[in-house]
Parts: sequence; structure tokens; C-alpha cells
Amino acid sequence: MLPVRLEPGLTSCALAHLVTEALFDGNDVVYGFPSIIVHVVCCILSPTQKLHFLQNYSLSSSSSTLKSTSTTSNQHSFIVDYLIKSCGFPPEKAFWASKYVNFKTPDQPDSVLAFFSSHGFTETQISVLIRRLPQVLMSDPEKTLLPKIVFFHSKGVSTEEIAKILTGAPRFLIRSLENQIIPSYNFFKKLLKSEEKVIAAIKHSGGCSLLDAAPNIEVLRESGVPESNVVALFMSQPRAFVCSTDRSKEIVEEAKKMGFNPENVTFALAVNALRAMSKSTWEKKVEVYKKWGLSEEEILVAFKKTPWCMVVSEEKIMAIMDFFVNKMGLESSIVVRYPGLITQSLKRKIIPRCLVYEILLSKGLIKKDFGLNLMFVSTESYFLQKYVKKYEEEAPELLKLYQEKLNLSK
Repeated sequence: MLPVRLEPGLTSCALAHLVTEALFDGNDVVYGFPSIIVHVVCCILSPTQKLHFLQNYSLSSSSSTLKSTSTTSNQHSFIVDYLIKSCGFPPEKAFWASKYVNFKTPDQPDSVLAFFSSHGFTETQISVLIRRLPQVLMSDPEKTLLPKIVFFHSKGVSTEEIAKILTGAPRFLIRSLENQIIPSYNFFKKLLKSEEKVIAAIKHSGGCSLLDAAPNIEVLRESGVPESNVVALFMSQPRAFVCSTDRSKEIVEEAKKMGFNPENVTFALAVNALRAMSKSTWEKKVEVYKKWGLSEEEILVAFKKTPWCMVVSEEKIMAIMDFFVNKMGLESSIVVRYPGLITQSLKRKIIPRCLVYEILLSKGLIKKDFGLNLMFVSTESYFLQKYVKKYEEEAPELLKLYQEKLNLSK
């Protein structure tokens, strides 16, 4: 078969017919890859041409197979057009989302959009919500959507907060209130001992973990993690509890093999850290640390002290290691002794505070092996009191220089 040739000056309609013809004629170049062709074509057309192409693509692909399906094609074209004009979808996203909805007139989706608008959702929130869950357009506003709004209101959640929660976690809207949402809510109310804490956890997590975290909390309990540690971890990192129960059990066993004690708070932190990445991602980060001369044993020692040192990105690990080793002239083992350094912000914390360190060092006010960990990980108020105001007489310029450096990082 000959490859498809794109002649200069092709209209979007002609291009749609050409691609469709190639697809259904079995052209080796594009056969079996319609979604890729659509994506590539959309990348080279203007917004208006994209819309015309997508509409003509659906029409011409239909007519190339069976003429009798023209009604279906027109309906599909109508849905794509609706998603673009009424929901603010880009053409490519509208074409993708059209696979998940099916309506012949605007009445059904219009009723859903009107429902969200009347319940305090902004146009932007509605657009984001629909993009994340297009099938919500097929929901019955009164029977399916309203009960969730009423439920949250009954728990003291404001209209504005409800809109934020459901925009962040729209699947709440299609979950069963009686069989999923209420039982999960009651589970967490029993765990956290108050409705206020449950609502706080929902807001913190965007609602995504409330319905899926319960089985994984039970896994931690069964592994011997104290209730207080489970609660503290869930309140601080609720999203980390969203994974399959089998994966959760696997991670718990992995943490035990690494030498973590389930009764210590670091065990729960390690489990959450391991949940946050795949095995391949873990291995990639190990390789990054190895580039700086650290052994696997040293990396494990650092991880056992501060599990989150393996959660930060590979780019951040490289940047902070480069700063400490090449800029400050420290040994790479500094992060084995103080792995919490890796979790700090390089621009907003480490670099500005390094300036203070260098000035104090140059004036002989501190020694090179000074306790760097506390200097870089302490709170802002503690840092200013301990390392800036303390030396106002010996280094009066310190505060001004530090604040200037901070302003540059913003």
C-alpha cells in the first residue's frame, strides 16, 4: 500500500476524508491507529480547523463504513460541538470525552450544567469537573447529584467548600450515597473521633481518599501500627492511602524487610513513601544517589531516618546534591547523616540560608562542621532568632542580605 500523502492547501474537510479513506482502505501507514492520526492532525490545524476536522472525521468515517449510520455520526458531531461550546472543551478533549456520553438534545446536559451553576460552582469549576468526569453529564440532577450536596451541607460544609471538593474529586457524584459515601464517612468518624476531623480530612484530600482508604487503614492496623500513628498519618497524607489493598499489603511487607518497626512512626511514613512511587521509580532514585558516591546501604540508612528523601523528584535530588557537594564543598555523605536536607526547598530555603552560613563562617563566628541540619530544616522564626538576630552586633548586614536573597527566590 502507498503511504498517505498530505498535499499543501488541503481543507480540514478534505483532510478528514483523506485520513478516513486511508483508514478504511487498509493503508499500512495509518491502519489501526485512528486516535494517533486524529491527534497528529489536530496538532497542525488551527482551533477552527480542528473543530471542522473532528466533525468531518466522524461523518466521513461513518459514511465510509455504512451509509445508514449517518444519524449516529450527526449525533456524535453534535456532542463534540456541545462539549466545545457549552463546557469549554478544546476540540481534541471534546472528541475524546464524546466517547463517554450519549445525548441527542441539549436538554439532559443543560440540566446538569444548570444544577452545578445553581449550587455555587463557578464556570471554571464546572468545566474542570466535566473534563475530569464527562459521564456526569448523563446524571439525574435531582436523584443522583443533589443527595451528595445535601449530605455535605448536613455535615456543615459550606457551598464554596463543596464545590472545591467535588471539582477535585468528581467521582463522589457517581458513588452510591447509601452504600459507599455514608459507610465510609462513618468509618472515618469512628477513626478520627469527630466530624470536624473527617471534614478536615476530606478538604485536605479533595475527597479522593475518603471512599478508598478504609481497607488500607485496616492493613496498617493488622500490621501492628498504633492507632495514633494511623490517625496522624491519614490526617497529614490522606491521598497516600489510595491504592489497591494487595499493593498496600506488599508495601507493608517490604517496609518490614527493610527493618522498619511497625510500632514506630517511621514505619507508617515509610509505607506512605513507598506507596508514592513504583519500584522502577525507586530504582531510578537509588541510581541518582549512587552517582554521588553513595552505596545502597547508605541510601537505605538515609531512607530509614527520613523516608521522604526518596519521594522527592530525581531532578531535585540532583540539584540539592550538586549544591551541597560542588557549591558548599561538603561530602555527599551529608545527606546520609541528615537526609531531611533533601526534602527542603533549594531556592526558598537552602540557598538563602547558605548565604547566612557563609557570612558567619567568613567572620569566624561558626565552624565549618557547624550543625547544618538544624540551620537548614528549622522553622523561619527559629532560624532568624538563632542565626541572624543572635549575631546582629558582629554582622549587622546579615538580615538585609538574607531578606534580599529570599526576595530573589520568590
